[in-house]
Amino acid sequence: MNETSVPPVPMAEPESPTPIQALRASWPHVRRHLPLLILMPLVCGSLGLAATYLSSPIFTARTTFLPPQAQQSSAASALASLGAIAGLPSAGAVRGTPDQYVAMLQSVVVTDRIVEHFGLQSLYKSEFKVTARRILGANVRVEAGKKDGLIAIEVDDTSPQRAADIANRFVEELRRLTAGLAVTEAQQRRVFFDRQLAITRDNLTKAQLALQSSGFSGSSLRTEPKSTAEAYARLKAESVAAEMRVNTLRTAMAPGAIELQQAEAMLASLRQQLARAEDSQGPAKSGGTDYVERYREFKYQETLFELFARQLEMARADEAREGPLIQVVDPATPPEVKSRPKRLNAALSWTLMGLVVSIGVVALRRRR
Repeated sequence: MNETSVPPVPMAEPESPTPIQALRASWPHVRRHLPLLILMPLVCGSLGLAATYLSSPIFTARTTFLPPQAQQSSAASALASLGAIAGLPSAGAVRGTPDQYVAMLQSVVVTDRIVEHFGLQSLYKSEFKVTARRILGANVRVEAGKKDGLIAIEVDDTSPQRAADIANRFVEELRRLTAGLAVTEAQQRRVFFDRQLAITRDNLTKAQLALQSSGFSGSSLRTEPKSTAEAYARLKAESVAAEMRVNTLRTAMAPGAIELQQAEAMLASLRQQLARAEDSQGPAKSGGTDYVERYREFKYQETLFELFARQLEMARADEAREGPLIQVVDPATPPEVKSRPKRLNAALSWTLMGLVVSIGVVALRRRR
């Protein structure tokens, strides 16, 4: 008789303890180490609080200023009457953005001047200036407001007065730096036309001397009517100015820009007119001296000189109208309350750190 085989009954898997059950099971172990869990956070918090009394207090001074704002140039109303040359500098002129002024404040030139003025290299006990510059950079924060456009400078130092002085000195050094740079549109136009006017003045003198060598004095130049040559000279000046404008636009705009296409079409039209004028009025030589060609060059340089001089005066007027570049909104004053260390935050953070360490120690002891 065969015995009937009985399949083995599977054993039930042990249920995982609930959090409450695990807490009850570990409570005797936690109770034995309860003094450690209480004393270590208290000791760490006390040490953190004591460290705040031993460290030097840090004071933060803050100043805010307004960078130059965009204005309507007085030269814009005269663009139509001055020909193609009137739009040349404004095509490439870009007003400095707040980020550019932030970069200037963080530049090596400004930082080194601050280090030298306050003797920070000896104060920070740094052998090299680059080390003092790095320490100063860590204690200075420069931010540009996205909505209000104001730039804020915050300086941390152990001395409230020195912190305020350094913050205000940054603004003064920025003014000194921007005074030698063409930042605004009016400044860029003034620098450009000043340079072009000096070059044209020299060329005009050479052209006048060359024309006088052909037997004409300065008084005869004013009484000799040459309307055709004057028109040719003005056309040539506008052609050169249009070419300079196209080159400037090519560096600032995409190839398919409408303004660039219009400038190129104007340049092509001026070149065609200039070619027709040269064909219709060939040089007339007399006694080996090309008087007409020299007169054309003289009138051309004279026309350029008049245009550059007029634009230079308008650029100077716009620059004077802009007023001060840097306008301080809130000058830095010595702070009355230290910014750090904050005793409550330090005590809480050290207490939390002690609690975490004590819990880790208790957990390791239980595993053993």
